[in-house]
Amino acid sequence: MQIVETTNEGLKRAYTVTIPAADIAARVEGEVKKIAPQVRMPGFRPGKVPANLVRKMHGPALHQEALQTTIREAMDKLVADNKLRPAMQPAVSLGEGYDEGKDAELTVELEVLPQIEAPSLDGLKLEKLTVPVTEAEVDEAVARIGAGQKSFTDAKKGAKAKDGDQIIIDFLGKVDGVAFEGGAAEDTPLELGAGRFIPGFEEQLVGVKAGDETVITVTFPEDYPAENLKGKEATFDIKVKAVKNPGEFEANDEFAKMLGLESLEQLKTLLRGQLEQETAGLTRTQMKRALLDQLAAGHDFAVPPSMVDAEFEQIWAQLQQEAQNEENPEEALKEIEAEKDDYRKIAERRVRLGLLLSEIGQANGVTVSAQEMEMLIRQAAQQYREQDRQRFVDYVRSEPLAAAQLRAPLYEDKVVDFLFDKAEVTEREVTKEELQAAIEAEEGAAAAPAKAAKKAPAKKKAAKDEAPAEEAAAPAEAEAEAPKKKAAPKKKAAEEAPAAEAAAEEAPAPKKKAAPKKKAEG
Repeated sequence: MQIVETTNEGLKRAYTVTIPAADIAARVEGEVKKIAPQVRMPGFRPGKVPANLVRKMHGPALHQEALQTTIREAMDKLVADNKLRPAMQPAVSLGEGYDEGKDAELTVELEVLPQIEAPSLDGLKLEKLTVPVTEAEVDEAVARIGAGQKSFTDAKKGAKAKDGDQIIIDFLGKVDGVAFEGGAAEDTPLELGAGRFIPGFEEQLVGVKAGDETVITVTFPEDYPAENLKGKEATFDIKVKAVKNPGEFEANDEFAKMLGLESLEQLKTLLRGQLEQETAGLTRTQMKRALLDQLAAGHDFAVPPSMVDAEFEQIWAQLQQEAQNEENPEEALKEIEAEKDDYRKIAERRVRLGLLLSEIGQANGVTVSAQEMEMLIRQAAQQYREQDRQRFVDYVRSEPLAAAQLRAPLYEDKVVDFLFDKAEVTEREVTKEELQAAIEAEEGAAAAPAKAAKKAPAKKKAAKDEAPAEEAAAPAEAEAEAPKKKAAPKKKAAEEAPAAEAAAEEAPAPKKKAAPKKKAEG
C-alpha cells in the first residue's frame, strides 16, 4: 500500500492511497476459503463445492466486502502512521473507472485537530454569587402549594358569587342559535376569576346565585383551535346549581399530612432544599460563563472549519425553528439572516472552547468512567421504543463518534468542576434578581465580540395550546387548561461548549451506522 501526502495547509490534509489489486484479491480468496465449507449447491456434497464456483456465485459481494474492509484498514494505517487526530469523518473517494482486478486509487481529505498547549491554571479567579433562601420564600412556596389544594364549601343560601368563589353549572353553547359539538356539559365546577374559560365567560357570571338561569354572549378568539368556532360569537345557556366559598388555607401539620408528609417542618425542609437547588443551578451557570469567558479571552487558535460548520448548522436549525414560532415568522427569519455571520462566530467560539476544555481535561487526567458511560447510554436509550433500546445501546458501544457525542456534556462538566477546584473563588451574597442580571450581562459580554448581543427576535406570543372544543368542559375552558409550551432557548456562546468529540476526549470519527429511530411522538 502506498500513501502520498498531497496537501498540508493549516489544519487541512489530503492524501492519495494506492491499494494493490493483489491485496484485495488475496482477501477475497481468504473469504472464499472461509465460506466454502458452508456453501450448498446441487450435485455437490456439503463443503465440496469447488472454489471457482463459490467465487462465481458470491464473487461480487465478497469483492465489495473485501474492498470496504481493506479501505477501512488503510484509513486506520493512514491515521496511525501520520499521527493524525481527525476533527471529523475523513472524506474518502474511490477513483473513477475502478474495477475488480485493478489497484484501488483513493483520495482522502480531512481536517485535523489543532495542537493546543494546555494552559496554565495559575491565577484563575472566579466570583461565586450566592442567593440565600429566606424563610419568607419558603412560606411563599408553601402558600403556592396551598393555593393548588383549594377546598370549597357551600355558600349561604342566596349568596351572590364573587371572584374567588366556585360555581357549579350546566351550560349549552350555541352559534347562530344552533348547539355545537362539545359545547355542553353538566355539573361543571368553575372558579370565577381563574381565567380558565374563554375571555368574557367568567366575568358575566359574577353575581349569580344558586338556582339562577341566564344566557351569556361571548366571542371565541381568532386563534381558537376549533376551526368552526374561531372568531365566532356564541351564546351559552347557563344554569347555576351551587355557589361555593373557598376555604381558608392554613399552613400546619394537618396540611402537610394531607400531602403525605409527617409535619409542616418536613414540608418546609423539602421546599427549602428545592429552592436551594434552583439557586445553586443559577450560581453554577454564572460561574461557568465567567470561566469560559476567561478561557476564551486568553486563547485564540485555528479551529477545523468542518467542526465550525457542524456546530453552526445545529445553532442555525434551532434559530430557524424558533423563528417559525414567532408571531411574524418572515420578519424573525430576516432578523436572524442579517446576523448569520455573527452566529457563525459564536459557533467558532464554541468549538474553540470545546477543544480547549478537552485539552485541559486530558492534560489533567479528567475522564468519564465506564460506569458513568454505561449510565449515560442507558438513560439515552429510554427515549427510544422499548424494542429499539438494545439496538441503540449496541450502536453507541460500537460507534466511537456516537459514544463521544453522548459523553461530551458530562466530560465538559467534569472539566469545568476541575477548573472550579483549581480557581481562587470568592463568594458574594446577592439577590436572585442580581444573579439573573449577572448571567445576562455575561451572555452579552460573550456575544459582543461577534456582535451577537443584538436584540432577539420579537417575543413569542404566549402559546395557548388550547384543547379541541369537544374535550372536557371544552369550548370555554380549553384555552387555559392546557400547560403552556416552553420555547426552546437560543444557544448562547458563553453557556456551553459544543456537544461533540471536541469536548469528549477526542474520539476519531468512524463510519456511522444507522441508529434506531426514536419512538413516535404522541
